[in-house]
Order: sequence, then structure tokens, then C-alpha cells
Amino acid sequence: MEIEVHLCADKVKPPALDKLAFGKVFTPHMFIMDYEANRGWHSPRVIPFRKIELHPAAIVLHYSQTIFEGLKAYHGVDGKIRLFRPWDNIARLNRSAERLCIPKVDPDLALKALKTLIWIDRDWIPKEKGSALYIRPFIFGSEGALGVKPSSEYLFVIILCPVSAYYEEGFNPISIYVTDRYVRAFPGGTGDVKAGGNYAASLKAQEEAKTLGYTQILWLDAVERKYVEEVGTMNIFFYIEDKLVTPELTGSILPGITRDSLLKLATHLGLKAMERRISIDEVIEGAKSGALSECFGTGTAAVISPVGKIYYKGEEVLINNGETGPLAKRFFDYLTGLQYGEIDDEFQWTVVLEDPFRQSQ
Repeated sequence: MEIEVHLCADKVKPPALDKLAFGKVFTPHMFIMDYEANRGWHSPRVIPFRKIELHPAAIVLHYSQTIFEGLKAYHGVDGKIRLFRPWDNIARLNRSAERLCIPKVDPDLALKALKTLIWIDRDWIPKEKGSALYIRPFIFGSEGALGVKPSSEYLFVIILCPVSAYYEEGFNPISIYVTDRYVRAFPGGTGDVKAGGNYAASLKAQEEAKTLGYTQILWLDAVERKYVEEVGTMNIFFYIEDKLVTPELTGSILPGITRDSLLKLATHLGLKAMERRISIDEVIEGAKSGALSECFGTGTAAVISPVGKIYYKGEEVLINNGETGPLAKRFFDYLTGLQYGEIDDEFQWTVVLEDPFRQSQ
């Protein structure tokens, strides 16, 4: 399918892009495509950014049939625009779609849509390192009908927003609060896909953590309330006795693309990396004894987020004296070096954006 392009009547200039709040400013265009049961996906188009009109009984509003992804476009030191493993985000979007009975999108068309929209709004990509253009593809059931069932109509939308650092702390260590009262996901549920309902269920615990002065929640497993799973917006890593450890994927943890990149990178750098169950007691005891020398989260939004302190059951423990560790810094520098074109991409993870209109002529 060809993508129709309808540009804004007037060229919209980007605002000052320094110190942007995450997810508050959006570019002037968006991508949208429709699905109907008797037609399949159709009418892919780029249009001026606008509100979406929905039927009051839209399936998404009542039964949360919605999925999304998050990735970034980077303005490189060489002036080129790069995407980081975009095909993996599209593949994960389709895995999420399958789990929530949403029709899959053609991967080639989805990647073409990403490239086309980003190219049109490329002037909105911040040039400062640490800043980027955040990309949010999402799909939701739009059929107006009450009754618990898969929607027969959907919208696939992509919006863009220029962003700076995700956390106010920047690359400085964040603090995390361990909850054993609430759970994020459970075996057989939707914890391993990016479904909107997962995040709605996390809000109560997240607000309680913020009230106590903590940046994020660290979730434990739903069965024993004992094993570490992930942070609210990130996967989690621990450097314990010269081994890099991250919780294994058990079906209730999101298989993060940055997580996967880090595991591959660790092996490439000659580090011992493993996926296994790790209890919160092992983490706390390791922090106290010094066996746990570093802890950090990984995700598209923040890339690497060092963790300086953890609160669990009335006790707060420091990790690496509350400072950023050398391993987190090494990973951060390597990944951002790839994303901004500062180092050679040995893994072939990056895609350099080219003019999609020139290619189609």
C-alpha cells in the first residue's frame, strides 16, 4: 500500500528544544491507518496532528484493547538520523497484537510509515546528545459496541515527540521502591506484552512510591512476592560478584529491546552475563555486603538508569554509595555511541534514515 501524505497548510516551526519535558510536545504530523473486518488494514496516511474522534462505546474505552511501542530517532554527530533496532519494536508490536486479538500490521509497511513520518518532521529531532525524537506507535480497538469481545475495527497511529532525558535525575542514580503489596503481572497474563492495561494497573503503586520520594517501583513476582521482575518503565540488571544478572523471562516480564542489546553487548565485551531468578533478599543482602556493586535499569526512554538506593520493607540500602558505577557508564556510553553514530555499529543495530520520497521516485 502507498502512504498518502497530507502536510500542514502552514509550516510549523519547532519550539526551543532544550530541557523538554518527556511527552509534552508533539510534532505537527501523525500517521494513521484503519482496519475493518471486511477490508483488513487500509488507507495508510500521514496527516496534520489532530485529536481522534471516538464513539463513546469504543472497545478501547471499556475493555482496554490497546497496545503500543516506544522507540527513538537520533540526530547523529555526523548529521545523519538513526533508528535503533526498529524492526524489533515492530515485531514486538505484532506479538502484543496476537496476545490481545488485534490484527497484525505488515512489518514492511509499519517500518515505511515510521521512516516517512520521521522524515517529514525531521526538523523536530533535537541535535543535542541525550535528546532524541520519541516515537510512539499504538493500535486500539475503535468499534463502538458494548460487550466483551475483540473489536472489528482498529486504528494504527504513530505520533512523535522531541524529548530530553526521561528522568529529572538525568544519568544520575535514581531511587526505587520495592512493593510486595501490589503486583504488576502474573503467569498467563499480559506482562510480557506492551498492553495499556498493564500500565494502568501499575499507577497506584507508582503514586505511593512518588509520595515517599522514590523515582520508580520495583515489582516482585505475583506468586511468592519474592523474586525480582522489573521496574515500572525498565528492565533491571544487577552486577553481583563480577557477574551481570537480570531476571529471566518467565512470561510476566517485558522482553526489552535495550535489555536484549545489553546482554549481547556484555558477552561482546567479555563479561559474564546471565538470566536467572533473583530474589529481593539476595539483592538487599548483596547491597549490604558489597557483593552487589551496581544496579541499573534499561529501556528505550532512559537507555541506562543507574540505581543508587532501594527501599524494601522499611529499610533503605545504598548501592555503590549511591553513585553511578563504571559498568553502567560503560554500557551507556557504548549504546548512545551507537545511537548517535559516534562509534562503528558492529552489531548492525542502527538504521540510517534516507529520504523515502526519493527512493519511491
